[in-house]
Amino acid sequence: MASLRKARRVRLIAFASVALVLATTLIGYAMRDGIQFFRTPSQALATAPDAAEIFRLGGMVEPGSLVRDGASVRFRLTDGEQAIAVSYSGLLPDLFAENEGAIATGALRDGEFRATEILAKHDEDYMPRELADLSP
Repeated sequence: MASLRKARRVRLIAFASVALVLATTLIGYAMRDGIQFFRTPSQALATAPDAAEIFRLGGMVEPGSLVRDGASVRFRLTDGEQAIAVSYSGLLPDLFAENEGAIATGALRDGEFRATEILAKHDEDYMPRELADLSP
């Protein structure tokens, strides 16, 4: 009787372990595209990505590099060592400006990063323009 309980307990622990490993594997597989860190221009230029690879490029918008042409915009992202030209068509975030942090999602083709999404980085002291006028 005791050996029967012990055998059941061993099977239950083995089944639970397999289920836990399987669940962890499935969660990791599902999240692999959702977890996306950014590369700096130096990292992107050091290990040239495939032209079809979509990744995030992060850095500071180089002062004097921002050129607007209708709905499209061109600028350079720098990490202080290297810089990459970025082109983007669409609306920019309100906090996007020269000498500020930005993250662009897209692909590096022919030495130019063609972005499909732009995110503006900001610090924890962000305050909307409407409320900034009200603060003392």
